Amino acid sequence: MAENLSRPIEILLVEDNPGDVRLTREALKDAKVLNNLYVADDGFEALAFLKREGEYLNAIRPDLILLDLNLPKKDGREVLAEIKADPGLRQIPVVILTTSKAEEDVLKTYDLHANCYITKPVDLEKFIEVISAIEDFWLSIVKLPRNG
Repeated sequence: MAENLSRPIEILLVEDNPGDVRLTREALKDAKVLNNLYVADDGFEALAFLKREGEYLNAIRPDLILLDLNLPKKDGREVLAEIKADPGLRQIPVVILTTSKAEEDVLKTYDLHANCYITKPVDLEKFIEVISAIEDFWLSIVKLPRNG
């Protein structure tokens, strides 16, 4: 894993719940892998960040996106569809991290080429375990494409 240590893993969290943002930030702070977490709290902001528009002209291209489905302004399904339709963004792995357990959401997001679907636990300890598992798998085990 030495190559992962050469620079921090860049993570974009697209989440409108401040409590979930705080918990994710705390869980990642304890991560064994160096990472930078950027937060967008709605779908429009996430796409502006990814496309480096407006105030995000100098935004870093993330190595991994953690995407909630139930977002204000533009929901996660629309954001996922735009990411995966864009040749410049489609290689970024997208992990759906949402409260929805609906089978139609699972099927729809995989049809839109989500890389993973995880239902957020409501229990605090279990939520931290899930974030730690995401960190272990996506940041330590998986070989991510290097973004320039």
